Amino acid sequence: MSISNEALQKLLQEIEQKAAFSQQQIGIVKAQIAAKNREGRILQLTSSEVGTLPEDTNVYEGVGKMFVWSPTAEVKQRLTAESEELKSETSNLEKKLHYLETTYKNSQQNIEQLFRTGGG
Repeated sequence: MSISNEALQKLLQEIEQKAAFSQQQIGIVKAQIAAKNREGRILQLTSSEVGTLPEDTNVYEGVGKMFVWSPTAEVKQRLTAESEELKSETSNLEKKLHYLETTYKNSQQNIEQLFRTGGG
């Protein structure tokens, strides 16, 4: 049983669109992961700096255009919570990246298989 040229062309176009979409999303997710890694590095550096301060040191955090005093312990706790959340977000992005890369690879294999078999 062979597939008509129109059906084959339509199938090929759908697979190519899926591959192109996956490739575009891969670029976006990689950029998001890079941004999260930078954010994580900033959190790590801030946390190490705050960790070296004595407990009674006045620490100020930016809130909009002003700075508000915060106890050092609260700042450390907030930084730890943000770091954990960032790790979770990065992990989810890595899973999404893996899925997209698999989808792209499968689309490429399907295209190659269509050309090899000639659709029938």
